[in-house]
Amino acid sequence: MVKLFSIFGFLLFFLGCGEADPTKFFAIQLEGNGNKFQQNQEVGITLKNKKEAHVSSVHYTLDAKELSESNGQIRLSAKTLGNKELVAKIRLGDQMVEIKKKIKLLAESSPEIYTYEILNTYPHDQTAYTQGLEFHNGILYESTGKRGFSTVRKVNFETGEVLDKIDMDTDVFGEGITLLNDQLYHLTWQKRMGYVYDPNTLEKKKDFSYGKSREGWGLCNDGSKIYKSDGTEKIWFLDPGTLEEMGYIETVTNKSIFNKANELEYVNGKIYANVYLKESMMIIDATSGAIEGVINFGGLKNKIRKGANWDEGNSVLNGVAYHKERGTFFVTGKNWDKLFEVQIRKKD
Repeated sequence: MVKLFSIFGFLLFFLGCGEADPTKFFAIQLEGNGNKFQQNQEVGITLKNKKEAHVSSVHYTLDAKELSESNGQIRLSAKTLGNKELVAKIRLGDQMVEIKKKIKLLAESSPEIYTYEILNTYPHDQTAYTQGLEFHNGILYESTGKRGFSTVRKVNFETGEVLDKIDMDTDVFGEGITLLNDQLYHLTWQKRMGYVYDPNTLEKKKDFSYGKSREGWGLCNDGSKIYKSDGTEKIWFLDPGTLEEMGYIETVTNKSIFNKANELEYVNGKIYANVYLKESMMIIDATSGAIEGVINFGGLKNKIRKGANWDEGNSVLNGVAYHKERGTFFVTGKNWDKLFEVQIRKKD
């Protein structure tokens, strides 16, 4: 039987013990004492009350959304996945206190396996250390990396001819690009600086700095906002006008939080992301961050002729662009001599 204290007596007890913070006498305990759960999972929940204080009411929230409790069970559900704080809002008489517990909210199901069919193969500049690809008005835009070799260029994808390009300063390591509202956005790796160009002339219009994101990796957009990967589990949302970071999603499977999203492309509510240093690509739900599919592109590397710029550890798959009119994806890699047009489908 829980012994009842008046809230006045309870607070006097804290003060008498030299402890003015009542939150330290409560704790949220979840079923199995775990901290990893799947989206929409029902789990048992208990509020540990170490001083047997009189609690008037308890409400649980996740991402500021109240969770209903029934028979000591709650359903863990949120719009986005990843690292979360489950909050217990406890009323002690006239006082309200909050207790927090860190959890990881993961995807409901494991990623589906996808494969590909090569439709066409085109030549690709083997000196290009590809970091970003995107189509715009039938032209393939490409950004390349490495200090002293970083460029932004316009390419005839059928012939591989470089139609126009600009060279970065020698201290710049170029990263991903995306085009939105007749603006070409470009990231750098560790300078914490990005650039905006006129996509027709490649003339630089302005610089922008990063906010909380760690580095610059990949870019894509959904027609209204820009998505930015930074080498962590986060994919950030940028306002295309101000380039300010407006929030983020975290990429997760049903087993863990994943931090290897590199070059990005957005298609129909999904983000297609190269996996850093791997011959694979993720299909990520752009709203929740759930990794819904994985595409194994391992066979492509065997079709590449290794040239003078080949680096066995780094010349990996990187670069994905969707051609809306053709309904196909174009992929290549760092210092690859070929650009592949592929159709992606679920593996039988």
